[in-house]
Amino acid sequence: MIIEKVINNNIISAYEKSGAEVIVMGRGIGFKKKQGEVVPADQISKIFRIKSRTLTEQFKELLANMPLERVRISDEIISHAKDHLKLKLNQSIYVTLTDHINFAIERVSQGIEPQNALLWEIKRFYPQEFQLGIYALELIHDRLGILLPEDEAGFIALHFVNAEYGTDIRDAVKFPDQMQAIVDIVERDLGILLDESSLHYERFMTHIKFLIQRIYRKELLSSEDRELSLMMQRKYPREYECSVKVAEYIMQATGSRLSEEEIMYLSVHIRRVSTIEKL
Repeated sequence: MIIEKVINNNIISAYEKSGAEVIVMGRGIGFKKKQGEVVPADQISKIFRIKSRTLTEQFKELLANMPLERVRISDEIISHAKDHLKLKLNQSIYVTLTDHINFAIERVSQGIEPQNALLWEIKRFYPQEFQLGIYALELIHDRLGILLPEDEAGFIALHFVNAEYGTDIRDAVKFPDQMQAIVDIVERDLGILLDESSLHYERFMTHIKFLIQRIYRKELLSSEDRELSLMMQRKYPREYECSVKVAEYIMQATGSRLSEEEIMYLSVHIRRVSTIEKL
């Protein structure tokens, strides 16, 4: 690899033999180095291969004045999410999470501890991502001796939700409230209390998560099986009407109209979760 630019003593950008630009991390790897020199292989600790040119430039700018250990921590959290939890993440997570961790550390050092108004909903609807946030807090404490509040675990969780869905973080912060609103509609309309420990609830919430994901990705199903939809209306009228009310809420909240196909599948999941969870 050939050095393209020295970002700081520990971070450089370089070109591989293929011509692709990469960001290379290693303690002292950029010290007294110049453009055009060969990257010292024995000093490489991490190579970031980011496909998007825009993200690459944003990452380079972000890393310019950031302590190396904070970059390492962010990378280790992302690696844990991908390797151990098998999360499929948009590469934007390298920019957004690294920036957030750096900012969170700066805030707590100034005595600022922001409150996360969505913490309860995040714990409830995104337990895996929240536990990833807890892992991040423990890693930061172990490596830097800095104790971040639990609220930060919720913020970190949302960055992973955003990277999983491929959405904007401004959209991701809406997801917990929207999921809660859908649960409220189902419980109120059908007179049920959802058992959060049940398999039916887990399947229902998984469907809602993927539904919201498709809404923001604009990948909603089209209406193809009109006959099956009519059959659902006749066989399970209460559940179908409930799914229509959910669709009306989604239209109001997101501006997206659910197709008859989406409403039909939603009613199937509502039927399953309501058959055993009566008041």
